[in-house]
Amino acid sequence: MGNSKRKFSPAFWTANFAELLERAAYYGVFIVITLYLSRILAFNDIEAAAIAGTFSALLYFLPTFAGAYADKIGFKKSLLFAFSFLTLGYLGLGLLPTFIQHAGLAEYGTETTFHGLAESSFRYAILPVMALIIIGGSFIKSVITGTVSLETSEDNRATGFSIFYTIVNIGAFSGKTIVKPLRDAMGNVGLINISYFSAGMTLLALLAVFFFFKPSVQKREGKTFGEIWTAFIKVLFNVRLIVLIFIITGFWLVQHQLYATMPKYVLRMAGESASPSWYANVNPLVVFSTVALITSLMKRRTALFSMTVGMFIMPVSAFCMAAGNLFDGGSTIIGMHPVAFMMIVGIAFQGLAESFISPRFLEYFSFQAPKGEEGLYLGFSHLHSFLSSIVGFLMSGVLLDKYCPDPLKFGGRTAEWHAASANAHYIWYYFGGIAMVSALA
Repeated sequence: MGNSKRKFSPAFWTANFAELLERAAYYGVFIVITLYLSRILAFNDIEAAAIAGTFSALLYFLPTFAGAYADKIGFKKSLLFAFSFLTLGYLGLGLLPTFIQHAGLAEYGTETTFHGLAESSFRYAILPVMALIIIGGSFIKSVITGTVSLETSEDNRATGFSIFYTIVNIGAFSGKTIVKPLRDAMGNVGLINISYFSAGMTLLALLAVFFFFKPSVQKREGKTFGEIWTAFIKVLFNVRLIVLIFIITGFWLVQHQLYATMPKYVLRMAGESASPSWYANVNPLVVFSTVALITSLMKRRTALFSMTVGMFIMPVSAFCMAAGNLFDGGSTIIGMHPVAFMMIVGIAFQGLAESFISPRFLEYFSFQAPKGEEGLYLGFSHLHSFLSSIVGFLMSGVLLDKYCPDPLKFGGRTAEWHAASANAHYIWYYFGGIAMVSALA
């Protein structure tokens, strides 16, 4: 590693350090975003899912356009702009509940929600706050990867991106890990305070970029918005690509349930002592442990074959997640609630599926692009995540409300809640069915 370190510029390492902090900030908040929206701001399951799904979808759709603007104004200015917006956005997530309470707009009726806020339109003040995070995040996705590409040569680019993806996973892992001790120490107030942790991370990134980021390329000509829009229209009329995007959307729709459904489902079915943020870390851990081996094993197989294998693993994942609710209510598996244990097993299979699919999808997608336009087309390679965020989160809200409703709706009537959530595992049958249809497709 010492030899590799000498090969890379200070700008490369600064960009990766900033990425580490940004990913920790993002995943710390995103893993509990639906809990925050429901437990703190009193949105119901469907409303919370719609807001979180739109938030996630725009973060996948906007980076290509943000990247074009970043080329014009320069990467350093873009990163300073992005981290300023992110810091203000995360700070806003923390300050908004405090402002609501001190302004007398609503008061805490319980530890978890504001009394009367469900009838107030003021909770929608969260939307401009989240818009700050969306704008800042859309620049990060394009600028950091662009920096890694520009600050490496053909000789060390593969190593450079390997370091970058390792950094991304370390950041995601650490961000999710901090949530559990905060909730243990502070209850649901920890859902607010995680935002201050995230604001601190992005502020530190802002300072690092301001003092240490000196990119070798200040500005690039890049693509115009018109050229990017033209490419987007071409992608929409490329039938082969659109079919591929819709098929892969099925996989990502199930994968997004790690954030959309899993946290609420686990806490409602396995109890408040469960650790959904830690369970979610099983996914990057499995991907990190298996992706190199699986990619090596699949190197003589086509990208389509590798993706198909992964697609058939996804229904197994969903059905494992459903199985936890079928065990006897008083039983445990190695000291864990069956719902929690089987959720971990399902997430592990999900990570395995991702190792088969993700490395080969971009390769396959690029082959469908016209010669010489691969880069522009790859800017829209995450359209599947845009679609799966919108549809997946909305499905999650509707299914949770139907099969695993919020216990607060029952006002302490435990027997009624148990009756209403007896078939909570049906949620995962829906997603298992979607995964199977995608695999067959």
